[in-house]
Amino acid sequence: MHLWSYIRGREETLAFLTYQHASLAFQTVLVGTVVAVVVAVGVYRHPLGAALTLTSSRVALTIPSLALLALLLVPFGLGVVPSFLMLAFFAALPVIGNTIVGLRSVPASLVEAAQGIGFSRRRILLTVELPMAWPVILTGIRVSTQMIVGVAAIVAYVLGPGLGSLIFNGLSRLGGANALEMALTGTLLIVLIALVFDALLVLLGRLTISKGLS
Repeated sequence: MHLWSYIRGREETLAFLTYQHASLAFQTVLVGTVVAVVVAVGVYRHPLGAALTLTSSRVALTIPSLALLALLLVPFGLGVVPSFLMLAFFAALPVIGNTIVGLRSVPASLVEAAQGIGFSRRRILLTVELPMAWPVILTGIRVSTQMIVGVAAIVAYVLGPGLGSLIFNGLSRLGGANALEMALTGTLLIVLIALVFDALLVLLGRLTISKGLS
């Protein structure tokens, strides 16, 4: 009851913060995915390079997000820029690993058959390897998206956009009027964003993955 009372009259503000949060998550996952695929394509044919990149991406996931955010404050200050860079960095990591694994798992016989009919390396990558690896890549994108939607709340510490401001303002005022409702509203809206994004990615998979690969 108290939660609905808090939401009523604040719909515009909550809608704007939700839009900011979703937009930041979408943009950083998109940029992170593009960077990740480019890096993976550059190394997957080289066993040592692929192994080092896989290991590095997994180790990098252990970096505390707040620590990285604090380091980015020095050159970029408060606001959107350090928030975006931190989130894009973490967004790329699951996708890099999945893209390398997916590309390296394409059967060699298919690649050799494509070479045998005169396909160039680039054409093999675009028409054989990436489509075959797409289900694994998409799984990485889904993991990345769920992670980033949650981690994006942290950027409120550096005056970044999104719903994190509701959560941290509420927690800092626990015991005060509407403090719990503020934090709970922010949390529930973040969960809602994560569910919507995941549903859209599932739909994307159904539209783009061949039935023979699913």
